Order: sequence, then C-alpha cells, then structure tokens
Amino acid sequence: MSLIDYLDQLKGIGHHQTFAAGTDLLCEGDVATHLFVLEQGAVRLWHNDDGRDITVQFFFEGQVVSSFESFYLVRPSQFSLTAIEPTTVIAVAEPALRQMLAEQPALMAVFTDYICHRFIDYTQYFLNRIEESPERRYCTLLATQPALVARVPNYELASYLGITPVSLSRIRARLKKSPPLNKG
Repeated sequence: MSLIDYLDQLKGIGHHQTFAAGTDLLCEGDVATHLFVLEQGAVRLWHNDDGRDITVQFFFEGQVVSSFESFYLVRPSQFSLTAIEPTTVIAVAEPALRQMLAEQPALMAVFTDYICHRFIDYTQYFLNRIEESPERRYCTLLATQPALVARVPNYELASYLGITPVSLSRIRARLKKSPPLNKG
C-alpha cells in the first residue's frame, strides 16, 4: 500500500486548496504546518542559497509533499514549495495527521516507508550531483524520467541539475548533434 491508498481518509481530515503557477505553498523560513497531497499539478521543493535557486525535487499528481524536517521538528523550513503549474492539493494539518498516524499503525508504517524512500531519493540526488557531469545528469534524467524533462520549465530543470539555463541549452544542442552512446 502507499499513502495514496489512504487518500479518502486524508481527504476526510484535510481540505482542498488551489494554487496558481508560481504561488508558494510554503516559504523558506516558515514552519510547515501542512502535508500536501497533490491531486492535480506540479510542485517544486527548492532552497535559496544567497540568491541562487537550488531545486531539490519535483512532485506531481498522486504524490505527497511537505518540508518534512520542518513539519516533523516544528522549526523553520530550509525549503520553499512552489506550484510550477496550476495545482490542486489536499492540505492536511499537522495535528490531524499526527492523530491519524497514532490511531492507525498500518498508516504509520506506510508513512514511514514513504519518508524512507524520500530519504533514499535525496541521497541518490546528492551523490549524482557530486559524481556525475552535468551532461551525464541530464542524460540520466532524460532516460529515467522523460515526462519530468518534458513537463518542467527549462530554468527549473537547470536548477535541479545544478547548472545554468545556458549550460542546459548547450548540453541539449550537443546531444542533438551527437546523441550519447548507451553504456551498459
């Protein structure tokens, strides 16, 4: 089971909210008081490093997002959550979610599994940023998540890859001229 299997229950303790593209669901420095279940749209999790935008992850329909460190520890978030297209969510308040998790051990297990997978994704993301070249990161993303590459605006995709939009354009142009060889 996944958190989405509990969608009806989460709807029962949450409320619908709609965000226009470019609207913040959570601003860096605020405490995360809600968990968001994405029904429609897309959200990016990002950090402002002295004016430099660092996108850490994207979330789409059927996924759950919050600044989990802030949500769990009740302290200011190091990240912002911003809708990158018109987005509808179910916003579940922290006290209601904690009560539901305490009352339903099966949901707690699913929630813990979800958080563990998020941690694993973040670990892989950071290792890829350290070990792979920007071109290799882009090729890997293109091979493993083509829908993400097609859906996310180029400047946010560049931020996620840790490069400038100009560098992303150059990589794309190079790959059009000579696609990378598959290494297996």
